[in-house]
Parts: sequence; structure tokens; C-alpha cells
Amino acid sequence: MPVVIFVLGVAVFAQGTSEFMLSGLLQPIAADVGVSLGSAGLLTSLFAVGMVVGAPLTAMAARRWPARHALTGCLSLFIAAHLVGALTTTFAVLLGTRVVAAIANAGFLAVALAALPTLAGPHRVGRATSIILSGVTLACIAGVPAGAFLGQTLGWRSAFWAVVAVSVPALVSTWLLVRPAPAKTGPADLRLEWSTLGLPRVRIASILGAVVNAATFAAFTYLAVITTTVAGAGPVWVPIMLALFGIGSFLGVTLSGRYADRYAHVILMAGSVALLPIWLTAALIAGYLPGLLVMAILGGGVSFAVGSTVIGRIVSTAAPTAPRLSGAFATMAFNIGAALGPAIAGLAISATETTTAALWTSATLAGTAFVIATLSRRDRTPDHRLEQEASPLINPH
Repeated sequence: MPVVIFVLGVAVFAQGTSEFMLSGLLQPIAADVGVSLGSAGLLTSLFAVGMVVGAPLTAMAARRWPARHALTGCLSLFIAAHLVGALTTTFAVLLGTRVVAAIANAGFLAVALAALPTLAGPHRVGRATSIILSGVTLACIAGVPAGAFLGQTLGWRSAFWAVVAVSVPALVSTWLLVRPAPAKTGPADLRLEWSTLGLPRVRIASILGAVVNAATFAAFTYLAVITTTVAGAGPVWVPIMLALFGIGSFLGVTLSGRYADRYAHVILMAGSVALLPIWLTAALIAGYLPGLLVMAILGGGVSFAVGSTVIGRIVSTAAPTAPRLSGAFATMAFNIGAALGPAIAGLAISATETTTAALWTSATLAGTAFVIATLSRRDRTPDHRLEQEASPLINPH
């Protein structure tokens, strides 16, 4: 695998750390800038919105740029947002930097995923995707706890400086390792690339990716609360629980990445079958801490194995007719799921007045994912027929 793929993974690690680390820093930030804890929570919710909106917008804005310039441009903007965030004393400015950072993050991931067929080769997209997304799982394991530690010992601004410190070497390495290439032109192609979402395999893969990720984050978002309120564990068990979920996620991404290019459909079907009993079991034994710890590892592992595989599938199926936006499609599916899952789980918790409802929500979404994966199995349209179906979308110029 080319070294540049690992460099992109390091950049995604820094971005994932930035996305998730504020969950442990909201209280000191609120006290420092003089806002309520609820208002400080906008720093995380607006980041998620920026990720959903930023992927297609940035991909379209950078469509005429070579991948080298688009990647370094997005990463430079991400770094600049954290520099301003670390220096500002105004909440409104800090809020703005989170939106800018989210848009840059989404744009970087969208461009990186779309460039994988070129950077890694069309037959290694699945493994390259797993390497890049392992940056997100490593952020959960190491980056977020490290950010929380820095925030508690040196102040919340130190966590922002740490993200900059990791991102700058990734920026330089990306510029040096991504080969210069001519920019893609043809503004009329952009409208036609959006039509790629109408292709059955792209559409089904995108929906499956959103549903699987919704199931993942419905459980992950409330896992800490379930640990203390349902399982009755002390606060010391919260980082252990989250770390185990992160370790499982990393193992799932790593193992599935080795086989995703050859056995993607097997991973998707087997994983979709396994997710339902995993989340059902977690919901049934949520009050038993040892069992919940085991299910956190299994849930993280299988969820991210399926999630990374389906993201690679979105890129590989969309890239022939949407070379600029294939990464944006995958990023949108990932983040729509990340936003919808916790929202649906929150409604379920409000309706039932129990946090275990988050795990039942994940089980329901996992069952939906299984149905979608089964439907995709029935779609046996050969690749050459797909290309013929999409041929009107391709601008030969």
C-alpha cells in the first residue's frame, strides 16, 4: 500500500480527534468563554451539520483542482480553524471555527476517498478505505482520551494546539507524496455526476452505509450513560467502555480491509446478519457490566467492519461515473447516519424514559440494514450493464 494512504489516515486521525474530543471539553470551554453548557453543546452539533453539508459543497468547489491541491487546501483550512479557535476568547468566533473545521474535514475526506482509485489502484479501494477510516477509530482509542487529558491538565486550548501539531506534518507529507496531476474540467459533468446516485448499486450502498452508521452511533452516543445508569458502574468505567468500543472498531476496520476488495459482499451480508443479534444482546444484558463490555468490543468491531466496507463500495461503484463526487457520496452517507442515529435514539429514550432504548434503536436499525443488504444481493446487474446504464452520465470530454 502506498505510504500516502497512511499519511491520509494520520490526517483523518487528527480530524477525528477534533470531532470527538469536545465531548470531554465542553464544561471548561463553557466556563472559559462565559456561556451555558447547553450553548457549548452547539460546538459538537454544528460540527456534525458542517460535515454533512461540507462534503458535497467542498467537493464541488474543488472539482477543478488536482487532488494534491484540494487535499492540502482542505487540510490548511482545517489547521487555520484550529489556530483561530485556540486563540479566540469569543464564543461566536469559536463556534464559527467549528463549522469551518467541519466543512474542511468533510471536504478532505470526500476528496481523499474519491482519489483512492488513483492513489491506491482500483482493485485496492477497500483496503485503502479501511486504512483511512482506521484514523477515526484510533482517534476514539487514543486521540480523544489524550485530548481530554490535555484539556484537564493544560487547559482546553492545548487540545486544539495538539490537533494542529499532528496536522501540520500530515499537510507537508500530503503535498510531497500526492503526485501532481492535471485538474478535471467540464462543468457540465457535475450535474450528471449527481445523477449517479440514481444507479441502483450506488443508491443501495449509500442507504446501507447511512443505516449501518446510524445504528453504530445510536449506541455509541449513549454508551457512557448506559454504563453508569443502567449497568450501575462508576465513572471510572466510562473511558474503559469507550476505549473497548474503539479497540473493537479498529480491529474491525483493519481485518475487513484485508478482504474488502475480494469479498465485500460476504462481509456486508455476514456483518449485517451479525449486527442484529449483537445489539439485541447488548440491550438485553445492558444491566450486566461484564457482558456490556464484551458487546462494546463486538459492536464496534462488526459495525466498523461493515461501515468501512460499504463506504469503499460506494466509492468504487460511483467512481466510474462520478469521479469528483464519489468520495462526497460516501462521506455524506457516513455523516447522515452519524447525525440520524443519535437523534432517533434520543426520541426513543424520551418516549420510553430509559437509556437502554438507544440499544434497541441500534438493533432496529441493524435489522433494517439486513433487509437492505438482502435486497442488494438480489441486484445482480453485471458491471458492464451498469456502465451502459450510466453511459449517458459520462461526458467523454
